[in-house]
Amino acid sequence: MRRPPGRAAGSAGAGAACVLLASLLWGTTGTAATFAPAVGPLAIGAVAMGLGGLLQALVAAPRIRRALPDLRARRGVVLLGALSVAAYPLAFYTSMRLAGVAVGTVVSIGSAPLASALVERIADGRRLTRRWTAGAALGLSGTVLLCAAQAAGAGPARAGAGSAGATVLGVGLGLVAGLTYALYAWAAHRLISRGVPSGAAMGAVFGLGGLLLMPVLLATGAPLLASWSGAAVGLYMALVPMFTGYVLFGWGLAHVPASTATTLSLLEPVVAAVLAVLVVGERLPLLGWAGVALVVTCLAVLTVPGRPARRRRPVTAAAGTPAPVDDGVALAGVRETP
Repeated sequence: MRRPPGRAAGSAGAGAACVLLASLLWGTTGTAATFAPAVGPLAIGAVAMGLGGLLQALVAAPRIRRALPDLRARRGVVLLGALSVAAYPLAFYTSMRLAGVAVGTVVSIGSAPLASALVERIADGRRLTRRWTAGAALGLSGTVLLCAAQAAGAGPARAGAGSAGATVLGVGLGLVAGLTYALYAWAAHRLISRGVPSGAAMGAVFGLGGLLLMPVLLATGAPLLASWSGAAVGLYMALVPMFTGYVLFGWGLAHVPASTATTLSLLEPVVAAVLAVLVVGERLPLLGWAGVALVVTCLAVLTVPGRPARRRRPVTAAAGTPAPVDDGVALAGVRETP
């Protein structure tokens, strides 16, 4: 039995809104990190994703307990998601430190939709829609323009660029970050689509991932406690972008595929760039604003409901009367669920 068209479109729209709001919160992390320059990338990643993940598990503990049989039955998916959650922030923040903020961001965030599409194609056999392809192309083009403009405007020193070897390693880690982001998004979506409540799925995956990050936090987190500003940044990163952001992301994954969610998250570098201009005092060239416009266009393509797809009514051989069919409205790439 298929969902009524209005309900499918409404739930998909609400899911997209949750992902966009999560991306808005994630976009604040770069600006927040500037208030704790002495804290290294491993510590930032570990405190943000580690404490944020443990807090998710704590809040969702009753739901995790009720869903424990389903989670145990799908423990391979849970473990894959948790390992990806632990690897993502370490790769992402180190990539920005080695290759520069602009290059690290464009490789990590920009490669995630493509990695997600590949994961869904291999694991689920999903065929991507032309609408998703067009939106992803616009979003990736905008992200490249945005980060190229930031790199050109910041100069090598401020962009954090180092030696050629460091840059290559940073790009490699950025690709790892994009892949692990796609993997934990897919794992969470797989659990939710198989009947595990959103809170239980996200709490289990991120809680276990947070536990895996605790040794890294213990080894590198001393600078977080060396000053009030460092502690405040760590607390903010854990509570707002990571805990609140990923709760919203989990709600979104209940209604849109992982490939659509990762593409919508291209809003993150746009928010980061705007905050860098308004708060940090950086300048964004015209090329960067063109990139912002392309990303906003991408988000519009993926979130504005399309016209209902009306299929041709087949004629029955016996009676010669049209057979009834369902019309449906879905966000780009969203499949109707039974």
